Amino acid sequence: MLYAVLPVTAVIVILQIALIRMPLADFIQFLLAAAMTIVGLALFLFGVKLGLLPLGESLGSYLPSRGFALILVFGFLLGFVITVAEPDVRIFASQVDSAAGGVASQNLLIYSISLGVGISVVLAMLRTVFGLRLIHVLIPCYAAVFALGYFVPEEFFSIALDAGGVTTGPITVPFLIALNVGVVSVLAGRNEVSQGFGLVALASIGPIIAVMLLGVLFN
Repeated sequence: MLYAVLPVTAVIVILQIALIRMPLADFIQFLLAAAMTIVGLALFLFGVKLGLLPLGESLGSYLPSRGFALILVFGFLLGFVITVAEPDVRIFASQVDSAAGGVASQNLLIYSISLGVGISVVLAMLRTVFGLRLIHVLIPCYAAVFALGYFVPEEFFSIALDAGGVTTGPITVPFLIALNVGVVSVLAGRNEVSQGFGLVALASIGPIIAVMLLGVLFN
């Protein structure tokens, strides 16, 4: 976290001295916020490593023994609720709501993105169970994106593409990868490297399609 936050902080300090010259109280507030960000993110990622990763892998290992349908149902539910809790998604929806008020409400955008991730996880589970190649799943999804692009309003097109990026956050990515690796580990004849990964690519494309469909409905 020091490596991640200190360079940004150093640039702001240089700009403060050379150009910005914001009030001293605001500058001190920024430095305190930077320190709190480092500590908060460090604790957050420690919690992810301590709790979410083992939980995801344990669930992934347990679900296949309970049947194919249960893998899909819980994969969808876990993808949905984890994305609802994803900090990046909430910040993104808040920024869109404040910058382009009226385009889509904050909660509607969050739930649309989460629905897209949930469906993406279902696709990932299907790919894992049936041993499909990643490219055979991604090509139809991206074809759908290009097709929907002709019908989506311009503002929704931009929002949709950004929505694909914010899902790759500190909660969604580690948990879903651990979940998929857990599923792969108990399925015979599956390569953990080729089948256990690629979930982030699928998790990104789902929200793009979901927000584009939302734009088509609004249009």
